[in-house]
Amino acid sequence: MSKGGRERERERERERERERERERERERERERERGGKIENEGGWREREREREREREREREREREREREREREGERERGGEREREGGRRGGEREREREREREREREERERERERERERERERGEREREREREREREREREKRERERERERERERERERKRERERERERERERERERERESE
Repeated sequence: MSKGGRERERERERERERERERERERERERERERGGKIENEGGWREREREREREREREREREREREREREREGERERGGEREREGGRRGGEREREREREREREREERERERERERERERERGEREREREREREREREREKRERERERERERERERERKRERERERERERERERERERESE
């Protein structure tokens, strides 16, 4: 591999590393958004699915990097042939340059689509969190009403016992009058 080719390869490797770092940063950001507030079973499954999707994306990126390395090898070999082929090689080089340009644009579009999907997932996750929050609120109000009903029943039982004692005292007085 020529010196320029090695330099380009190192540059691409650094770019991939930066991309992985940005991806990790996005992952940490998503974690912070989810904030560990997800406490029920469904939230756990959702996180598991999210991790599975993340692993799938990582595998896809790895395959893309593999294809990129293969294309780079092709271009390197082509460059050697082109030095032998002179004028014809220059045309091939321009064609390959156009091809690389198209690939860069395609990758950029793919990254844009990925960012869009990311935003949508974040929005859906926040919506689910709001729904869970509303559900917790409803449950809380329901428990409060239930406690209130229970207190009311307790007061009613207390009044009933009080009335029973009153009737008992009344019967007691009645018996005393009769015994006199």
